[in-house]
Amino acid sequence: MGELEGLYALWYREMKVFIREKSRIVSSLFTPLLWIVVFGGGLGSAVSLGGVNYQVFIFPGIIGMTILFSSIFFGLYIVWDKKIDFFKEVLVAPLSRTTIFAGKMLGGSIDALIQGCGMILFGVVLGVKYTPLNLLLAFVFMFLLACAMVSLGLILGANMSSVEGFQLISSFLIFPMFFFSGALFPINNLPPYLLVFTRIDPVTYAVDGIRGTLLGTSSLPIPIDLFLIFGFAAIMIGIGTWSFARLK
Repeated sequence: MGELEGLYALWYREMKVFIREKSRIVSSLFTPLLWIVVFGGGLGSAVSLGGVNYQVFIFPGIIGMTILFSSIFFGLYIVWDKKIDFFKEVLVAPLSRTTIFAGKMLGGSIDALIQGCGMILFGVVLGVKYTPLNLLLAFVFMFLLACAMVSLGLILGANMSSVEGFQLISSFLIFPMFFFSGALFPINNLPPYLLVFTRIDPVTYAVDGIRGTLLGTSSLPIPIDLFLIFGFAAIMIGIGTWSFARLK
């Protein structure tokens, strides 16, 4: 088996698993919609953001949340595969560890991107105006965020053997990353102690980039957001590749 064939086989398996799990697809969209409809509608009735509807304002942040939660928990499948010894069969295949990691990472990233695109469709209901250019840029930010967070999930999965331990560590990471990202509030004029946390949170730059491309209200220039989230994704992919190379 060639490396490209192995890469495709690993990607295809992840896609088949995703398509067969209908409940996973439904739940991945139901929870974000609850955030927009219930949280956004309730708080939006009392919050004004310079004429921008609060539901529309948090919409890019909820897209980021959808990708963040679905991506990092993708690493949980590695833990399950270890328990049923399927992962050992993958590791003994005549493929490099880089190819194995890349196949898993791309499969999980495309899964997360599909879920994010489901949320993009809901933007039409909220009145978000789309153009081919801003959709393309939004997809780039979404894909980079998915690659970074799937890689992080795979790093955790590669180094853990307990489902409970994975869930504990991943929850410890994703909730601060979500709440400090500015998904639910503007990051301009924050108190200094909060601003520090938002600036070191890499998800901030994905959310800000998506918000800038779709709504035109980014806090940083879009090229800077793109550069920072690309750098974070590259670092996570590098660490993930190294983690898989150490597996036995």
